[in-house]
Amino acid sequence: MTTVVFDHTTTGYRVPHALCLAHAAKLAYADPDTARRQAAEWGFDRFRFFEADFAPPFALDHTQGFTMAGDDMVVTAFRGTEPTQIMDWLSDGKAPLVRHSSRRGRAHWGFSTAVDAVYTELRGAVEEFRTAGQSLWFTGHSLGGALAVLAAARLHFEPPSLPADGVYTFGQPRTCDRELAVAYDEALRGRTHRFVNNNDVVAQAPPGPLYTHVAEERYFDADGRLHAKAPGLLGRVSDRARGYALDAAAFRPDADGITDHFIDAYIACLEAAGR
Repeated sequence: MTTVVFDHTTTGYRVPHALCLAHAAKLAYADPDTARRQAAEWGFDRFRFFEADFAPPFALDHTQGFTMAGDDMVVTAFRGTEPTQIMDWLSDGKAPLVRHSSRRGRAHWGFSTAVDAVYTELRGAVEEFRTAGQSLWFTGHSLGGALAVLAAARLHFEPPSLPADGVYTFGQPRTCDRELAVAYDEALRGRTHRFVNNNDVVAQAPPGPLYTHVAEERYFDADGRLHAKAPGLLGRVSDRARGYALDAAAFRPDADGITDHFIDAYIACLEAAGR
């Protein structure tokens, strides 16, 4: 197990920093007290947990996450959800694209609603904690990755702008239409790193071309090797077939798309990449 040591002075892309943010994304699944204690061990002396509950017919129970801050870095992490639950949600006909608050395109209705529910509290925490121009980071796994992207977009586009230094997501579903993705990429290209693990089923939903991904994809192949760019269509098809074949050989047919999605799978791949 790799020891998690945040370099609070990091400003650009590094695999060790990606690993730290993957652990922060995993921590978003914990209860508030556990998350607060771990954040303090990582050197973040300020912490704000946020949560919003939803009533039916909203498909998920709540939005959950936290913002932690030190003298040099502020990190916001959003909680994800179980693969089966989010796949049910992503295929839900009641989840259309709706106009993003920036008026620069459209986003998944459920994701937008989830960010809206905690946005005031989130922005308040970032503004309160970011007292000395600290670097600003967003992270999340699964659903949490989609929320991290939309929260970063809203903080960037809505005045006064709070541009993120980095957005790192793991197993993130498609989040928005092409118009919003283009606007987002123009604003945050080079600062967004969307990690996809081989056959991760959630990263392939909801279907395109209505929904699209933001850049930049960093891809783990069937053998767990990290690639700075996603393979082309033929390369991806071949590698996905290899992933399913390896899983079948391990007597786990049809499980690869789910097991590739787990946050621990992403952490294991990043640990290997950092060696």
